[in-house]
Amino acid sequence: MRTPDLAHPPRARFAKGHATGNDFVLLPDPDGELVLTPELVRAICDRRFGIGGDGVLRVVRAAKHPEGARYAGQAEWFMDYHNADGSLAEMCGNGVRVYARYLAESGLATGPAFALATRSGVVSVRIPADAGEDGLISVDLTRPVVGPASAARFAGRTYPGTSCSVGNPHLVCPVPDVSTVDLSGPPELDPAVFPESANVELVTPVEGPEPRVRMRVYERGSGETLSCGSGACAAAAVLLQQAGQGDGRVVIDVPGGQLRLRLEGERCELTGPAVIVADGELRLSAE
Repeated sequence: MRTPDLAHPPRARFAKGHATGNDFVLLPDPDGELVLTPELVRAICDRRFGIGGDGVLRVVRAAKHPEGARYAGQAEWFMDYHNADGSLAEMCGNGVRVYARYLAESGLATGPAFALATRSGVVSVRIPADAGEDGLISVDLTRPVVGPASAARFAGRTYPGTSCSVGNPHLVCPVPDVSTVDLSGPPELDPAVFPESANVELVTPVEGPEPRVRMRVYERGSGETLSCGSGACAAAAVLLQQAGQGDGRVVIDVPGGQLRLRLEGERCELTGPAVIVADGELRLSAE
């Protein structure tokens, strides 16, 4: 393992990508040689003094990462995801799709379908042959587990909701109009339900021929983002359960675009675009 020398920072390649506006900096590190400290992650994700992003995706082989090694027999690559504040995250549905797009474009993964390891387990990704560089990518996540009722408090107002786990914790709160909620600061949550905090999704129904909602999200460790893939899965699971449906499809409009969810059996299929927008060279300094 090599630790960045801040006096003479080494350089490394990077790529920048997004999935419906949820943006990430990707660091290719196949052999797990980088020491990715919280300070370095925060510096990279800073939108004025760094590259800027909602998080960092380290592209590392599962066998070369201590948390990914147990999955090495199922997936070659491990998604080492760090939130913008430097904390670790178990899962990121949009991040999985951006990571998969990078692997495909870099020739590190082949075929229309392959597996990826994450901190919450192995997921399956599908990239249609005709998807192009900005086409749709689908990922199969474990079916969300809907939990007890709870509430989030933003800017002095309380929003009742339903907890849900998608490998990471969520709280889905229905509101009359998502645009009126003040998400300028982190939520107050019940520590008994969310001992490590949670992502909070605010959802408002949209009339139409199919179940559809508008959604805004405050992501744990990143703040308000333009999209959240695992949050969309959580919202879909809660909405279908409250409608008395076990399985079904839900369309979710986020500020950065649109996501489509299909819950069937033990699967939650998340479909949406993912794009690599830039690549270059990064100085690995936390200064």
